[in-house]
Amino acid sequence: MLRNRSRPVRVLLTLCLLAALPVTAAPREVAGTARVIDGDTLDVGQTRIRLFGIDAVEASQSCRHPVEGDWSCGRDVKREVGEWLNGRTLRCTREDTDRYGRMVATCWLGEVDVGGALVDAGLAFAYPKYSARYETRQARALKAGRGLWTSVVLRPDLYRDRSGALADVQAVQGQCRIKGNISSKGEKIYHVPGQAYYDKTRISPQKGERWFCSEAEARQAGWRKARL
Repeated sequence: MLRNRSRPVRVLLTLCLLAALPVTAAPREVAGTARVIDGDTLDVGQTRIRLFGIDAVEASQSCRHPVEGDWSCGRDVKREVGEWLNGRTLRCTREDTDRYGRMVATCWLGEVDVGGALVDAGLAFAYPKYSARYETRQARALKAGRGLWTSVVLRPDLYRDRSGALADVQAVQGQCRIKGNISSKGEKIYHVPGQAYYDKTRISPQKGERWFCSEAEARQAGWRKARL
């Protein structure tokens, strides 16, 4: 009986001792060889880094050039960032930890701020949801028409939204709200705001569906207007 009664005391004592042990803090800085995962994520040594204050297009994302048409901007951004950074030595300073447990950090290649350089080149978006640090640099890149800013491109956070709120997606350059849908019979039909089935229509880029900025653009691409 004494043994049974003493067990909760021993458990409590163990918990107290564990609580008194020093906690190993996550490193404030890391340095090492870079390996690019995508446009805003990389491994530095053994640490997965999400670059602070920027957001890159997803690898599966496409952009639309006004003359050359659709292009795989997500794939191309990953390739360009990889050509620049893979194998280079970076040093990174922790800013936060994201919900996936990744270190959110500002990284430097020598004296070059990697996130800022990507925004300057038009290869990444400033991410004002988390920081206003790069907004001015993005404005300059947009004005100069660098990188992604040659094309109509959806903000990556909107592209990632699979919750059915795609009716509210706005292209960064212009209000591209015409929905190019492909029916079950393979017919290409576009819907404009105000039509009967506009709100119910969902766009799936994986199926070849897309957004248009004007009816003329939709017709030129081979879509016809919905009858209702």
